[in-house]
Amino acid sequence: MEDECKSTDGALQKENDIINTLINRVREQKVLFIRLQFVDILGTPKNIVIPVSRLEEALDEGMPFDASSIAGYATIEESDKIAKPDPYSFVILPETIEQRKTAKLNCDIYEPNGKRFLGDAKYVLEKMVKKVHDIGYLYNTGPECEFFLFKKDGENSTLTPNDSAGYFDLSHRDLAEGVRADISLALDEMGITTYTSHHEVSRGQHEINFRYADALTTADRVITLKYITKVIATKHNLHASFMPKPLFGVNGSGMHTHVSLFTTEGNNAFYDPDSDNQLSKLARQYIAGLLKYIREITAILNPTVNSYKRLVPGYEAPTYISWANRNRSALIRIPSGRKNSTRCELRSPDLSGNPYLQFAVILAAGLKGIEDKLVPPEPVEKNIYALSSKDREKHGIGQLPDSLGHALSIMRESEFVKETLSEPVFENFLHVKQKEWAEYRMQVTKWEIERYLPIV
Repeated sequence: MEDECKSTDGALQKENDIINTLINRVREQKVLFIRLQFVDILGTPKNIVIPVSRLEEALDEGMPFDASSIAGYATIEESDKIAKPDPYSFVILPETIEQRKTAKLNCDIYEPNGKRFLGDAKYVLEKMVKKVHDIGYLYNTGPECEFFLFKKDGENSTLTPNDSAGYFDLSHRDLAEGVRADISLALDEMGITTYTSHHEVSRGQHEINFRYADALTTADRVITLKYITKVIATKHNLHASFMPKPLFGVNGSGMHTHVSLFTTEGNNAFYDPDSDNQLSKLARQYIAGLLKYIREITAILNPTVNSYKRLVPGYEAPTYISWANRNRSALIRIPSGRKNSTRCELRSPDLSGNPYLQFAVILAAGLKGIEDKLVPPEPVEKNIYALSSKDREKHGIGQLPDSLGHALSIMRESEFVKETLSEPVFENFLHVKQKEWAEYRMQVTKWEIERYLPIV
């Protein structure tokens, strides 16, 4: 008991030291405002801006707010929530982003009684990270963030791509090299080092990546990258869109997510030099879990109507449930790196989702595979799009849900997803997204008018 008290005292002292350092830095840097940031259930950033004079109060007590207008948070009868800043997340925003000296703190959401709010998406991921840590592993993710840059007509966005370049092009046609550079520099000022940036396959499509990190840090970075990208694009008189499929007939934008587990000693638990393809038994169990539960978590990974316009054959996006070592038509791919670079790449997620929830369900599915000692089917190295339905059946290859409505109906029956998300997040997510699906089903599109009006 005495050791436990010493440990608690040490943690409190460390946090107090961090807070004191933070306050001193704010004074030295002459920061004027603080953004207290969190996300709603859909992953949309929300914030409360306070003058720097209220920073100590916010760190000590948190900031109360009305959560009834935050998507998926609370009803008007239970609207009071507290945003408590995490002092470890402090960062001064670049001058290219803010007109006045402003810093940002990510917040954890609490009930007025001091308990964590179960509907906080970040808390969902925190609990999963703790669960895997308790059995001896650290959970790392590395997403590939794809987006489009479109021209603007005055204040209005268009669907005209900003350039006509293609994949990895080094030419005068890549008009966004400077935009990507500005985004990378702004991220670097915030402590997020860009790993790679390049033009993607489609006209006006781009990709920026940062080095893998623990899943909570990575989820924070995804939110930050999306915000920074949109602000920088606007400064170049462009509109940045992370919409999965904004244009017909070209590749859409995904968030291929690289996943690995490390031991607490720092060893990659997916690597085994003596096994087939140097993939450990644990890695194969993790892959088996993802394959088994992928249909149940697809509504979280691909949460918009538009997501399923991307997940169609012919545009380098997965539609079938399989894994492979090099085959990019598979849902799960094993990149060539080994030792500490050993990982699996889940290719279905997109950036329209909430990264805290997305990374949580990816871990939960893999962890179920480990807990239940699941064995994956043999990898399929053929072009799955070219296989007949009989060949896919022979290989045991299933199919992802083909619409948001389909994905929601599968998720609704999943006790596994409910347990992972907590009942409040599970029910609120389904409520918000079922409403979106119902609204979409009532729309009459230009395609329908052109197709059916002349003949019906």
